Amino acid sequence: MPNPKGTPENLEPGQLRGEEPMTTSISFRCTESMKEAVKAQDDPPEFCRQAIQEKLDRQKSK
Repeated sequence: MPNPKGTPENLEPGQLRGEEPMTTSISFRCTESMKEAVKAQDDPPEFCRQAIQEKLDRQKSK
């Protein structure tokens, strides 16, 4: 019978991307077409992170 709590490897934290740990989340409203376009990306969360970071970098450089 399989272990219902998973294997020890599944209990370890995932690999972090970048220098800072990703410990929080953001939610926002958007149109249905925008949502579908984002979900169509290969890695939707990373796509959103990169888009937000690009905008923040542009504002910082002004």
